[in-house]
Amino acid sequence: MSAIEPTAAQAIGPAAAATSAPAGPTLCLILGDQLNPLHSWFARPDPQRVHVLLELRQETDYVVHHAQKVIAIFAAMRDFARQLKAAGHRVRHVAIDDASNRQSLTANLDALISHYGASAVEWQQPDEWRLDAQLNDWAARQPIACQAVDSEHFYTARGEAAELFADRKQWLLEHFYRTLRRRHGVLLDADGQPEGGQWNFDADNRKSWPGNPPEPADRRPRHDHSALWRQIEAAGIVTLGQPQAADFRWPLNRAEALQQLDDFIEQALPHFGDYQDALSSKSWRLFHSLLSFALNVKMLNPQEVVQRVEQAWREGRAPLAATEGFIRQILGWREYVRGVYWARMPGYTESNALGHQRPLPHWFWNGDTGMACLAAAIRASLQQAYAHHIQRLMVIGNFALLAGLDPQPLHRWYLGIYIDAFEWVEAPNTLGMSQFADGGQLATKPYVSSAAYLDRMGDHCKGCRYDKKPKTGERACPFNALYWDFFERQAERLRGNHRLAMVYKNLDKMTPEARAALSEQAAATLARIETL
Repeated sequence: MSAIEPTAAQAIGPAAAATSAPAGPTLCLILGDQLNPLHSWFARPDPQRVHVLLELRQETDYVVHHAQKVIAIFAAMRDFARQLKAAGHRVRHVAIDDASNRQSLTANLDALISHYGASAVEWQQPDEWRLDAQLNDWAARQPIACQAVDSEHFYTARGEAAELFADRKQWLLEHFYRTLRRRHGVLLDADGQPEGGQWNFDADNRKSWPGNPPEPADRRPRHDHSALWRQIEAAGIVTLGQPQAADFRWPLNRAEALQQLDDFIEQALPHFGDYQDALSSKSWRLFHSLLSFALNVKMLNPQEVVQRVEQAWREGRAPLAATEGFIRQILGWREYVRGVYWARMPGYTESNALGHQRPLPHWFWNGDTGMACLAAAIRASLQQAYAHHIQRLMVIGNFALLAGLDPQPLHRWYLGIYIDAFEWVEAPNTLGMSQFADGGQLATKPYVSSAAYLDRMGDHCKGCRYDKKPKTGERACPFNALYWDFFERQAERLRGNHRLAMVYKNLDKMTPEARAALSEQAAATLARIETL
């Protein structure tokens, strides 16, 4: 289904079949991640429709969020309300400190129905299961018409991935990605074949960054949200990370997001492919687009992003490998993990197939660890509300999996700390791709490494407290022994995985004494995990 083709409205509740003319207005709920001014709701003002935006403790408190995430969503909601009013729409925006705010989504809807004498309520389909369930349960009890409409954002419908894989034992991104490429005519030649003669250029996109070409200038807008931050603090909202409210760099609206997209295509896309997997102590963003927040709150549409990136390649402004790699993240992975989420919920967020139960060490909240790559990734997350995918997967997630950290608090940490994290995209990435907690429903193998990979892709090892080479000893990098100990501990579950045959072949070559030494080193490392 095209993102610009809304599904038929889904009627919910006992009054859904009512056909008489409404006596009162329709309330149209806009969630904080549905800030799309191009939605068909806003084609023209209608005095019988009141657009409702709610700032809620329900949404700030279900996990502890990064301060910048709360600021960004509230500020963007306020700007969106302003834009709608300026365009002639009826708008009811309830601020976090509004005296009438019930701080609950459905309690506020009940109050607003009474206030306006509303005859109907509509909402765009939420992307998170908890909100979808809350609204559906509430609607089923209402005496007025309630219906959900499409958000008009994604390439695919919620259940489309499940339908595509219905007859397949294994869900594979590559099959899904190629299907969508063909369906939407993305990066295809005149004969319908992939440009460049292959579907995937991932092998060309794995270079470390030598410092040249230089990182592009950060041309994102600057905002002073100090007053909003004071409101958030006064409301008693608990957050993590640095607010940076006086010099805030995340986009406020679609116009700013489009400018950010233009800047990425002009400055960073030409080098994105080469260095998309690189790690650097000198840069927290390298050539990444930082567009995920704007996409996930729907300021930008994925189709327009893909089209503009493809156009840049066709005009000779970006190499094919970089273009394909970026498009695969949007058209392929983003849509794929959403399909996984809706197919596996409810229950997916409780996954723990490997039985890991170790608490998160305290330095997940301050970055105070001597492991240089981990310290850099966590501190960047706390400072910027962002880390790129290799920092999330192969640094933080890698350590968490090797150390056997409990995937549920880890999931909540990822969900809270990143500005682009909403459960539909974060849970499959954390529990499936990063932690293998779903037992392989998403990833075909655990994504873990020793220090060798981290050293190959970055420069943190040079200034680290630990030595990247030895597997044992006081200064041995913790990743090394933990890597082999992980596969030793999980041999019953993982030895039969064909993608891990070489790992177990190498493990089997080790002497019993060497394997025992690695297990002893790993145990000592985990015993002092709080002071690593």
